[in-house]
Amino acid sequence: MTDPVGKLPSELDQLPDRDPEETAEWAASLDAVTRAAGPHRAAYLMRRSLQHAEGAGLALPKLLETDYVNSIPTAAEPAFDGDLEMESKITAWNRWNAAAMVTRGAKLGVGGHIATFASAAWLYETGFNHFFRGKEGDGSGDQLYIQGHASPGIYARAFLDGRLGEQQLDNFRQEAGGDGLPSYPHPRRLPWLWEFPTVSMGLGPLSAIYQARFNRYLANRNIKDTSNSHVWAFLGDGEMDEPESTAALALAAREQLDNLTFVINCNLQRLDGPVRANFRVVQELEGAFRGAGWNVIKTLWGNAWDELFQLDTTGALVRRLRQVPDAQFQTYATRDVAYIREHFFGAEPALAEMAKLLTDAKIAECFYTSRGGHEARKVYAAYRAAVEHKGAPTVILAQTVKGYTLGKGFESKNANHQMKKLSIDEFKGMRELLGLPIPDSAFADGQVPYGHPGADSPEVRYLQERRAALGGPAPARRVHAVALPQPEERAFAALKKGSGKQEMATTMAFVRLVKDLMRDKETGRRWVPIVPDEARTFGMESLFPSAGIYSPLGQTYEPVDRDQLMYYKEAKDGQILNEGITEAGAMADFIAASTSYATHGETMIPFYIFYSMFGWQRTGDQMWQLADQLGKGFIVGATAGRTTLTGEGLQHADGHSHLIAATNPASLNYDPAFAYEIAVIVKDGLRRMYGPEAENVFYYLTVYNEPKPQPAMPEGVEDGIVKGLYRFKEGTPASAEAPRLQLLASGTAIHWALEAQELLAADWGVTADVWSATSWGELRREALECDEALLRGEQRVPYVTQALSGAPGPVLAVSDWMRQVPDQISQWVEQDWSSLGTDGFGLSDTRDAARRHFGVDAPSIVVAALAQLARRGEVPASAVKEAREKYGL
Repeated sequence: MTDPVGKLPSELDQLPDRDPEETAEWAASLDAVTRAAGPHRAAYLMRRSLQHAEGAGLALPKLLETDYVNSIPTAAEPAFDGDLEMESKITAWNRWNAAAMVTRGAKLGVGGHIATFASAAWLYETGFNHFFRGKEGDGSGDQLYIQGHASPGIYARAFLDGRLGEQQLDNFRQEAGGDGLPSYPHPRRLPWLWEFPTVSMGLGPLSAIYQARFNRYLANRNIKDTSNSHVWAFLGDGEMDEPESTAALALAAREQLDNLTFVINCNLQRLDGPVRANFRVVQELEGAFRGAGWNVIKTLWGNAWDELFQLDTTGALVRRLRQVPDAQFQTYATRDVAYIREHFFGAEPALAEMAKLLTDAKIAECFYTSRGGHEARKVYAAYRAAVEHKGAPTVILAQTVKGYTLGKGFESKNANHQMKKLSIDEFKGMRELLGLPIPDSAFADGQVPYGHPGADSPEVRYLQERRAALGGPAPARRVHAVALPQPEERAFAALKKGSGKQEMATTMAFVRLVKDLMRDKETGRRWVPIVPDEARTFGMESLFPSAGIYSPLGQTYEPVDRDQLMYYKEAKDGQILNEGITEAGAMADFIAASTSYATHGETMIPFYIFYSMFGWQRTGDQMWQLADQLGKGFIVGATAGRTTLTGEGLQHADGHSHLIAATNPASLNYDPAFAYEIAVIVKDGLRRMYGPEAENVFYYLTVYNEPKPQPAMPEGVEDGIVKGLYRFKEGTPASAEAPRLQLLASGTAIHWALEAQELLAADWGVTADVWSATSWGELRREALECDEALLRGEQRVPYVTQALSGAPGPVLAVSDWMRQVPDQISQWVEQDWSSLGTDGFGLSDTRDAARRHFGVDAPSIVVAALAQLARRGEVPASAVKEAREKYGL
C-alpha cells in the first residue's frame, strides 16, 4: 500500500525515529544545498557522505554505481616497478607480430582476429611483466584465463621470448600437419602452452571462479598450499552478456575469493557493433559486480584527461560522461574535433567554456587514444590494488579502443572484429606509430614481415629477466605425471559378489563403491564428490557426517538434523562439493578438480553425479571444455533412462544423453546393467586415467534408481564388460531345430530382455541368448579404429563382430535410450539387425506403463523378436499377430 501522496513506504518507515527534530535538520540541510548550489552539488555531497560512512565501517548499503571516472586518481598511483620505455618497445613488437601473423594467415583464408589484442595489449603485457606468476617458482603459479580472440598476441609474445619460431607463426590455424598453432587457447592442441580453453564465451569467467574456489579447497583440505596462486580472467565486455559469465559472482564474493581478479576489456564493442548502444556497459557492470559483493576498480581514462578533470570545477564533465551512451562515445573516436566540440562540449554551457581552454590536439588525444587500458601506469595501479585487496574478489573495468594502433581503418569501427588483415600501407603507418625499425625493403615481396629485435637484444633480455623473477614463462602448462596406486580389491569385491535377494539400484551401488574407495589409505583423500543439491536423491547423505561438505566458513550454525545419524555437516576441510542448484557450477568444479594434476601437480579423482537429463543436455558445452582441458574423472548420470524415473515426466526423462555423449571423443560412455559391471568399469577407469600410462579421457556412466537384485559376477566377463559387450545368459534350446536369436540390452533394459527370454522359450519355443551391452559407444569407437586401420593396410576385425561371430539368428537390441544409441554398432554386426528404444518425449506414469507406451517392455520385445524371425521364415507370420493379442499390445 502507499501513503496519501502515493509514495511507497521504505524500510526506514518501519524503524522508530529517536530524534525526529535532528532528522528534519539533516533533510533541511540537504534542501538548502540543493537550492543554493544546485542538485548536482547535493548529489555529490550525498555520495561522498556514503563513501565516508562505508570507509568508517558503518553498516549502510553500498553504492552500486560511482562516477564515470577512474577509481584510482593519478596522484594516488603507486610507483611503476619497471622500465616503461623498454616495456613499450616489447609491446610494440608484440602488437606488430600479432597483426602480421593474422594478416599472413588471411592470405591463405584461415582468418584470425586482430582488433581484440590491439585493444588489450597493455592489459596483458603489464601482467606478464609484473604480476603473473609462473610455474617454476614457489607453488603452482597463477592461472590465466586468456580471452580467446587475443591469442595472436600471446603467440607473438612467445615468439619474442623464443618459445615459438616463425614457421609456427606461419602455421597459425593450420594444425593438420602437426606443427600448427590452434586458433584459440586449446590445451588439447597445444598442451605445453595453454591451460584453459576460453573461447566458448561465458565458460571462462565461470570456470575462473570455480578454479579460484578449488584452489582454496585444496589448501583447506591440506592437499596443497595454494596461497601464492592468483586466478586472472580476461574477458570482453560483450562476453558478460552470456549468462554463465555472471552466474557465480555471488559465490566468489560469499567465499571471499580475493585470489581472483576479473579484467574486463571494455572497448565498448561486441562482435557486430556497440555493446550497450544506448547505455553505458561500464556502469552496468559496476552495479552488477558491486551488488554481488565484489571490489570494483575502474580504469577508464588516460593521463591526457587529467587536465580536463582539473578544469571541471562544476562537475559538468563528470555529468556529461555519465550521460553519453557507448555508441556515441565510439562515434567521437572516429569524427573530427569540431564534431566533438559541438556534440560533446556543446551540451552544457560550462563544458563549452571548458572547451575554449583546450587545444584541438588535446581534445583529439583525449577522445581518440587516451584510455586507461592503454597506459601501463594506469593498468599497473589497478593490478596492484587488486592483488592487495583482501576479503573479496576484484573486477577491473578497463576502457580501451578496439583496434588501437591499427590505424583509422580499424579503430572503433563496428566491423573490425571481422577485419582479418591490414594492407602494406597500413602496416607502414603502424610501423611509424610504434617506432619499429623495420625497413621498406622488408616488404619487397609483398608480404608483411615478422619483426624481432634479436635473441640477445635488450628487449628480449628484459622480458626474460622479468619472467624469471616471476617464476618462468607464462602462460604455460606443466604435467607432473605421478601414477596413483590402485585401490585395494576389497572395495570392488563387495559389488562383484552381488546383493543376494536384497534389491539395490545401480545408483546406490555406485555410491557405495565410491564411499568404500574414499576410505582407501592411499587414494581416498583424493576423491572429490560433486553433486548439485541432489545428494539425498542419490543416496549420498551417508557421506555427509564422514566426509563433510566443504565450506570455507565451516559450520556456523547448529544443523536442524543434528540428532540424526546422517546429519548435515559442513566443514572447512570437507570433501564433498555440494553446489546448490547449479549444474553449470558443478561442472566447473569438476573441470577444476579433473585438471588439478596439471594445474597444481596434484592428481584428484572427481566424480560428479547428477540427474541424467540435466547433464549433457544442459552442460554439454562444458563437457567439451572438459575434453579440451584434458580433464579426467567420472561423470555419473543418475536416475538415467527414459522410463525408470517414475512420475517425473518429460523434462526429467533422459533417453538421449548417450547419443550426445557419443559425439565427444574424450568421453568413454558406459551404461552398466549390474553392480559388478560398475565395479569393473570404475576399476579399469582408475587404471586408464590414473595409472602409469594415463590417458586424457573421462568416463560417463549412467546408473538407475530402479531397485533390483544384483547378481554375482560370472567368471571371465571382465574383458567384455570393459570392451562393451559380453554374453550374460545363454538360452537353453528346446530342440536342435528351435528358432534362435540374440538379445542385446544395456542398463536396466537387461531385465526386460531376461523376461522376454523366458517368454520366448515358454510361449513360442524360441531360444534367445541375452547379452549385456555395457557400452554401445566403446563398441563403436573400437570398430571405427578398425576401419581407420584398414585404410593403412592393416586387417583388424572389430570386437563386436568377433563377439557375435557365429551367433545364430538375428540380433535385436533394446535399451532405455533412443534407437540411435544401439544403432551406432549395427554396420559391424553381420547378423540381421533390429532395435527397440524410447524415441520421443518422456511422460509421467508408472514404469510398466511407460515401457508399454514406448514398446520396450518384455512382451514388446517378444513381438519384435517374432517379427524378425517371421521375416526370415523361421516362425509362422501368424505368430506375430497371436503374440500381440496374447500380450494385449
